[in-house]
Amino acid sequence: MQKLDGQLITVLGGSGFLGRYVVQRLLARGARVRIAEREPRKAVFLKPLGGLGQTQFVAADVRDAASVARAIAGSDAVINLAGSFDDMVAVQADGARHVAAAAKAADIGTLVHISAIGADSEAASAYGRSKGDGEAAVRAAFPDAAILRPSILFGREDHFINRFAAMMRLSPVIPVIAPKAKFQPVYVGDVADAVIAALAPAAAGKTFELGGPQVLTMTELQQWIANATARKRLFVDVPDVVAAGLASGFGWAPGAPITKDQWLMLQVDNVVAADADGLAQLGVTPTSLADVADGWLVQYRRNGRFAEFAS
Repeated sequence: MQKLDGQLITVLGGSGFLGRYVVQRLLARGARVRIAEREPRKAVFLKPLGGLGQTQFVAADVRDAASVARAIAGSDAVINLAGSFDDMVAVQADGARHVAAAAKAADIGTLVHISAIGADSEAASAYGRSKGDGEAAVRAAFPDAAILRPSILFGREDHFINRFAAMMRLSPVIPVIAPKAKFQPVYVGDVADAVIAALAPAAAGKTFELGGPQVLTMTELQQWIANATARKRLFVDVPDVVAAGLASGFGWAPGAPITKDQWLMLQVDNVVAADADGLAQLGVTPTSLADVADGWLVQYRRNGRFAEFAS
């Protein structure tokens, strides 16, 4: 286990889905962890994971350069996990620039920046463009930063696998948008391990794409979830022209099945590039959905742990 005894590591966005796993691993390795959040009270649940005085909480917003500079002052390393599906440019492009510039100005030794597969300043989706612009800003301000690009994250608290499992609990017929779109779901714990590994000098200046051991189409993924939750469901492919119309015409509405930007994101496969460095180069063995999903998907079975072939 990599030792980080006594090091002060600031984690921006530490209370989020990935953040809680990263913080847990940092604390287990002896680091002092400063969790920077817009609303620090939302991160207090992490305090019992560390020893007395091992965890700090500070108010910071990556959209505000001055607050970022205050939050990271005195740190040995900074990990930027901040992301948004709403204020994408301000958080993922401008915010990334603020973090990298502040880390460089403060002479902080190590910066790990979380991006996403599909990050590209020329991407059709606003999400992909903001992530790509963020990467470019980080490289310009802090060339030695390690950049990690995960695929779709899965885990107990995710908003992806859980969303589909909840749909299958309610309806016998499941419409499938972008049925041929490909994903390489990666376990949140593996990405957290990759973040810790990226703190090492060997990762400086490199970009890593992180994916799990399985590449699945949207249809295959949903069929897998149905099997894992012991639900027999009818999957109906939504024609692309219909899905595109829904996304463009109604994607802005609260509760819409898909936004226009999400539709654009689905036009590009979310998989690790063949020539990319990844989990293996960071010393992490990928975890499959089957290895861990039963631990929480059981809640979606009709008869819980006693369900074998419920319908």
